[in-house]
Amino acid sequence: MARHQFRVEVQPDYLPEQSAPEEGVFSFSYTITITNAGEVAAQLISRHWVITDATGEVQEVRGLGVVGHQPLLQPGQSFQYTSGCRLRTPSGTMQGSYFCVAEDGERFDTAIEPFLLDDGRRRVLH
Repeated sequence: MARHQFRVEVQPDYLPEQSAPEEGVFSFSYTITITNAGEVAAQLISRHWVITDATGEVQEVRGLGVVGHQPLLQPGQSFQYTSGCRLRTPSGTMQGSYFCVAEDGERFDTAIEPFLLDDGRRRVLH
């Protein structure tokens, strides 16, 4: 087991009730579960997201904590939150990282692997 390690699981969802496809607005939520898989308690300090729509347009988002929290997680403890984003296209991807500091002072980044945002509709390719 790594001394300093957070595990991240993501569940994205399309929000049709908050979307307006005819106006180029596609809303998504994502529920994230962060688990301290390491041996030392550690705190999530900040986040960095890279959001890419289907045309390749990229938005970067940086900020302190997640949904107003900077959770301190003991080994084996998890924190779950839900947030969201809007795209101008019916699909795209998100990826990023969390900057964390362990109780022993060690600083580390936790990668958030790319995940798909998609409205779930089938499209005909020409």
